[in-house]
Amino acid sequence: MGNFGACSCERYVVRSKRTISVALLAISTVLIALCAEYFSSSFSTLNQQGVLGESFVGLIVIPIAGNVAENVTAVVVASKNQMDLAISVALGSAIQIGLLVAPAMVLIGWALDKSMTLHFDGFELVTLIGAVLLVDFIVLKGKTNYLEGAILCACFAAISVGAYLLPLT
Repeated sequence: MGNFGACSCERYVVRSKRTISVALLAISTVLIALCAEYFSSSFSTLNQQGVLGESFVGLIVIPIAGNVAENVTAVVVASKNQMDLAISVALGSAIQIGLLVAPAMVLIGWALDKSMTLHFDGFELVTLIGAVLLVDFIVLKGKTNYLEGAILCACFAAISVGAYLLPLT
């Protein structure tokens, strides 16, 4: 019968942990938003100076910087020879961005009366379709090898060089 005090104490600990977790999540979200604002404004300065084009920053730099944790996870898991998990991490991230984040940004832009469309120019459209088809052909059979991984890296390098050399508009 003396356990009633322990129960209320446990509930208090759970509630306080939940409150602390929510507060830390809110603080982290604000800090990440501030970092993202600083990050994007620094690239707009580089773009105005003619150092990096919008296509290079949008296709190469921001996706790499924004997905560092997932990229590292995929590489670590692949180095442990768990290729199914590595491919799932990499493709899951791409699918999430393509099917959730991009359309959500369009809707948020519409709600805030900001122009945010999914209009792609010719280079971006060709690279997107080509990359999707290449990844589809490689993962279609369910197993892969080092040569196919090298082909994917070469595709990324070609897209990177093309985006860097694309004239600034």
